[in-house]
Amino acid sequence: MNHQHTEQTSTMVEVNGLFSQTLLGIPFVVALILYIIAFVVSRQRGREWPVYRSVFMLLGVFLALISVFGPLAVRAHMDFTYHMLGHLFLGMLAPLLIALSAPMTLFLRALSVKNAKRLTRILRLKVTGFFTDPIVASILNIGGLWALYRTDLYMAMHESLLLHVFIHIHVFLAGYLFTISLIYIDPVPHRRTFMYRTIVFIFALAFHGILSKQIYAYPPDGVPTSEAQSGGMLMYYGGDLIDAVIIVILFYQWYQSKVPRSTALQPSMVSS
Repeated sequence: MNHQHTEQTSTMVEVNGLFSQTLLGIPFVVALILYIIAFVVSRQRGREWPVYRSVFMLLGVFLALISVFGPLAVRAHMDFTYHMLGHLFLGMLAPLLIALSAPMTLFLRALSVKNAKRLTRILRLKVTGFFTDPIVASILNIGGLWALYRTDLYMAMHESLLLHVFIHIHVFLAGYLFTISLIYIDPVPHRRTFMYRTIVFIFALAFHGILSKQIYAYPPDGVPTSEAQSGGMLMYYGGDLIDAVIIVILFYQWYQSKVPRSTALQPSMVSS
């Protein structure tokens, strides 16, 4: 009886795992399909689209997918180090790459004038400006991670299918909002100053670093010390590498905003 019960439980876990992986993977597949359709429509209208932006989208969706579907997602349930690797892919690197693909700009190009104006009105709503404010985005992103790893939420996530799906969706969306609140690739109606974004970013970096050290020294409930230490180090150094890219982009945009317009329009500058 116990053997049968164990087999049934194992089967249920596998079924739930496959269901949650499929559920989490579908939105990224749909997003990629919409991006490709928008790319094709834009090309048909004679509007060229940079190849490197499409590559960013493909890489971003790929990293997001392997973090929620497949071997890495399965291993992340059993090993905190792999869980943290998935977190870096899903919550940091994939959002950055997708933001660099400028999806909103491409969609606006592909839409009719009427629908493009409707989308622009949505982007100009106050609620949109609220969630894309760097402070709000940082609280959702970094604050969400503190709640996940410094409470019982991490263990509860492995016991509840609904909570598991919700947290993974939150990790990606919060990471994406955080990224686009700092670097402006797509049109941004609610713009904040470079100084404001930089100051918020510095505090976000500090709290992210402190959390990774907390994980290293005080593992989340149910996580072995060795896995917490390797996961904490991965979060600290891996996160720093991705944040360094954001810093470079942010400061380059800041520098470009200070370049005299006559200089910026010189052929050599435009071609570069």
